[in-house]
Amino acid sequence: MISDGKILLKSCRGHFIDLGEGDKFDRLLQEAGLPFDIDSIATDREPLSGIQTLQFTDEEYHALYNSQISLMDLIRRKETGWLNSSGSEFLGNKFTLDFPENEINVINCRLDPAGLCHNDSRNGPICPLAPPATESLAADKTLLPSEVEQACQTIPTLACSPNKPVRWPKDDILTREWVADFSNMLDWSSRNLPPQQLPDVLPFSVVQKLVLTASNLLHREPNCIQVDPRADQTVTIVGDIHGQLHGAILLLQAAGFPSESRIFVFNGDYVDRGSWGLETFLLLLAWKVFLPNSVFLLRGNHESKYCTSVYGFKNELFTKYVDDGSQIYQLVLKCFQDLPLASVVAGCVYTAHGGLFRGMMNMPQKKHKRVRKCTANSSIVPSTLKLGSLEDLSKARRNVLDPPWKGSNLIPGDILWSDPSVEMGLSQNEARGGLGLLWGPDMTEKFMLENNLKLIVRSHEGPDARDQRIDLSGMNNGFTIDHQVNSGKLITVFGAPDYPQFQASEERYNNLGAYLGMQVPHFWGHWVDPKFDKMN
Repeated sequence: MISDGKILLKSCRGHFIDLGEGDKFDRLLQEAGLPFDIDSIATDREPLSGIQTLQFTDEEYHALYNSQISLMDLIRRKETGWLNSSGSEFLGNKFTLDFPENEINVINCRLDPAGLCHNDSRNGPICPLAPPATESLAADKTLLPSEVEQACQTIPTLACSPNKPVRWPKDDILTREWVADFSNMLDWSSRNLPPQQLPDVLPFSVVQKLVLTASNLLHREPNCIQVDPRADQTVTIVGDIHGQLHGAILLLQAAGFPSESRIFVFNGDYVDRGSWGLETFLLLLAWKVFLPNSVFLLRGNHESKYCTSVYGFKNELFTKYVDDGSQIYQLVLKCFQDLPLASVVAGCVYTAHGGLFRGMMNMPQKKHKRVRKCTANSSIVPSTLKLGSLEDLSKARRNVLDPPWKGSNLIPGDILWSDPSVEMGLSQNEARGGLGLLWGPDMTEKFMLENNLKLIVRSHEGPDARDQRIDLSGMNNGFTIDHQVNSGKLITVFGAPDYPQFQASEERYNNLGAYLGMQVPHFWGHWVDPKFDKMN
């Protein structure tokens, strides 16, 4: 199958150019949903191993040239084995680990270079082949209605030239076509425009309107969203994206775009570290505005003033919007504060960026009296950590720029910064400067029992964070199973492949990204892991 690894269409476009029909090959790529130019990829970089190479014969070129076979059918027909790359490389999809009654989907996306657009032809080939995840879902007509099946294939073609400025709808109502054009414009501009020219196609007025509209929706949602899918709906949970726009677009294409039948829960960390944090966040906001009951955006620890000031997002805004960067930054920070903290899917799957949290603390009121010497019977005793409840979560105050690390409102910081551990109990997360908690398998079991859960899905830890830990598995596959207890499992899902895609000189982990897919009634057993080919 074409999904059995990365694929290289060796010299294909060059063959058409030799015939004077380079434009025709571009059209074939567009029809097949493969918007890439294989010959524009630099070949002087160290090649990746394990790339499936497709070399067409003269007869196959002739059939393709005379429209006797589609490019996608020809690729599928080849079904060649694994070979080494001859130098050029591009994005592929791959599946890992086939879990019982379930799939976890993983994405492998490589961009070259991964920095801000330098207006050259090496800005990262994004080659979204029709992935097995989409194909297998589309084959089950009870799972995907025809309109969703069609939406899963590829983003619709642009209604207008991508280099024209985006216009906000006069009736303030976003449509699927508008979101598709918006996505294509963001993709196009990231490849063809230097960052300072983004306002030429994405005016400040559109950014302002989109962020404000989304903020109004998010503000009305509770701290913990109850997602109750119907029998004909699927739910996809996505981990950290970190400004990797092209990986996010590929993920949506692979998993199937949001619709009335396909719910998405995004688990935070949309910005920082990657070069296209603004574009990524705005794209997800557009989907939220278009489908407010099918797209849910949770907050990550990087959706804060502190992290965005340190890890690149603030500088990104001021680089792209020199005149309006400050105003956009304030708008986005306000939107961050409106993001919910967690969700419960189908009553049995808890999702949050970091994970579990402590209970509400009752701080003693200050009394302006003479200080008395403390004795053994003093009422002032050190507070002990206890596991929080969903009721505690509902009472937390989430509209803070930076989650506090001291005081009574510690639940937001716990949810955004906490990590699982193999050690039993609850403790302060000293590895993160005291922000958040470390919790053990006993706390996972307790939280599941008290809330009738079967699965906990969190994100927060990428391959860099896991490299610093010896107690838990690495994140090379895009997900890990961290706790297996009597009541269910705790898994970590990370959605940014080949992380971090920020600077061409920065070392990347060549990791896979992941997303988790579930369908009623198996919301605790169906997982989807973003590497797109099943391995027994």
